[in-house]
Amino acid sequence: MRLCFAGAVVRAVRSWAVLLACGVLPAVPVHAQGPVQAGPYPSAPIRLIVPFAPGGFTDVVARLLGDKLGAALGQPVVVENRVGAGSTIGTDYVAKAPADGYTLVLISTTHVIAPWLYKTLPYDPIKSFAPVAKLVDSPYVLVTNPQKVPAASVGELIALAKSRPGRLDYASSGNGSSQHLAAALFASMADLQLMHVPYRGSGQALADIMGGQVSMGFLGVTAALPQIRAGRLRALAVTTMQRSPDLPDVPTLDEAGLKGYEATIWLGLLAPAGTPPEVVRRLHDTTDQVMRTEDARKALATAGLTLSLGSSAEFGQLLESESAKWGKVVKQTGATVN
Repeated sequence: MRLCFAGAVVRAVRSWAVLLACGVLPAVPVHAQGPVQAGPYPSAPIRLIVPFAPGGFTDVVARLLGDKLGAALGQPVVVENRVGAGSTIGTDYVAKAPADGYTLVLISTTHVIAPWLYKTLPYDPIKSFAPVAKLVDSPYVLVTNPQKVPAASVGELIALAKSRPGRLDYASSGNGSSQHLAAALFASMADLQLMHVPYRGSGQALADIMGGQVSMGFLGVTAALPQIRAGRLRALAVTTMQRSPDLPDVPTLDEAGLKGYEATIWLGLLAPAGTPPEVVRRLHDTTDQVMRTEDARKALATAGLTLSLGSSAEFGQLLESESAKWGKVVKQTGATVN
């Protein structure tokens, strides 16, 4: 079955080109020009680019990491959202920044999905970056608007969707996002025809599911949990192979009948390719140290996130394995943003 998702969001490559032509993306020196700061690292503020809209769980991690990393390094870490084109605009900005450790990017699973969805990208998701550290893991939760969708289980939802082919819609944080692909995989495995409604961020997607403008979606546990507990959303399943400790009574999609279904959202930290190894090591070691503190663990747990640290090399290996995995999903589902 081929699913086409040519929704409301502007096409990624065109939007990138238009923004560049309009001067929205400032020209920056390529990383081959080397460090711009003199003295021991760090000797100036560090910019942490978040290529996602404010309001999602990426902000929880970015603000936590920025505050704690800045305190440990003795320099401010300024968090900056650069949104658009399926997270590729902000990511491209960092790919072309000087390779001196003063411009970093917080990425998600979307980073390794992008090259399979877009015909061209202005950077290579693997070769254009130096992996610093993986940070957290989290499941998505399949939620519906209980007033709009009369289905109390995954089985009932599938039966309802099959009785209304192409009429049930789902929200995502944007074309090419991991939310988009999680839902596309669900539709493919359940043999459903669903309508994709992409937004510019998970916050608006959540709001419109609650408001009844959209029927369902795959949302981060962080954002969805308060609304589930308040009864404004109905949780049908989580996307990991194990149940979420925050939703112990909610089955996994594997348990609910879609055997083998798994889609985990993760976040990690990248620097531009060519960043000196000693700078990457300093960033990794400091990140590892501050994220393991008790208050950081508590903050992450409260947000429904699981700390998932490792070496920079292990993170690099994850990028490659996740790219291969989601490449297969794109091919199997026929998902596209064009």
